[in-house]
Amino acid sequence: MDCGVPRELLDDLTAEFDSLRALVPSGTNLRRPTPAAGWDVGASVSHLIGCDLLAEEAVGDPGEFRRARPAMDVGLAELLEGHITARQDLPVEQLRQEWADAFAALLRAFTSSRRGQKVPWFGPPMSPATLATARLMEYFAHGQDVADALKIVRRPTDRLRHVCHLGFVTFEFSFANRGLPVPPSPPRVELRLPSGRSWARGPEGADAVVTGDALDFALVVTQRKHRLDTSLTCRGEVAEQWLAIAQCFAGPPGPGAGG
Repeated sequence: MDCGVPRELLDDLTAEFDSLRALVPSGTNLRRPTPAAGWDVGASVSHLIGCDLLAEEAVGDPGEFRRARPAMDVGLAELLEGHITARQDLPVEQLRQEWADAFAALLRAFTSSRRGQKVPWFGPPMSPATLATARLMEYFAHGQDVADALKIVRRPTDRLRHVCHLGFVTFEFSFANRGLPVPPSPPRVELRLPSGRSWARGPEGADAVVTGDALDFALVVTQRKHRLDTSLTCRGEVAEQWLAIAQCFAGPPGPGAGG
């Protein structure tokens, strides 16, 4: 049986987990506030643990996931808040152990997944590979919050290409999620990865174009930074509109890039 997640993607997801967990060693002050309003370091880690466990269930036991999950517009916020509340008093070593256990379970589920499988999630079902990409994106985004809280500058890697891919393919979602008409065609996106390699998506010769640094694009589509605070350049009204509302994560509309 062919695994539903490419080995390269599993390796990159694991590396993203390892790099973030290394930022939260024993002795870390979990109450340090992050740039995400109302979230501290412990809340960020607890959220990742809870979502890893949900993703493991969605892949490994989709029937139970469908039965137990709340409607996205009613109970999702309460569910996610519960992940944080349940772990808010845990010492850092216990939190780290739960984190390692949850991620190991998630990897086992992804490794046992199969090509062609459709995984239920909060929104349309997706392939195991897409869900793995979404988990990597969340590790990047919340990892940025934790790094900022601890005043650590992370060295970017070409793992950003997965976040950029998710940012691009959620172009239509970013508009539809806000009840806005979806433009007929996405912009061309041309980025420079940390290694210096080029990365591009979208129609060549498009009227709307986004160019710049992959890290900046990833921070904008995860709503960690406003486009105007980056080196990204936009050509065309559609590109400007998109980067103002770009959202590559599930759920109701966020406040906007850097909001």
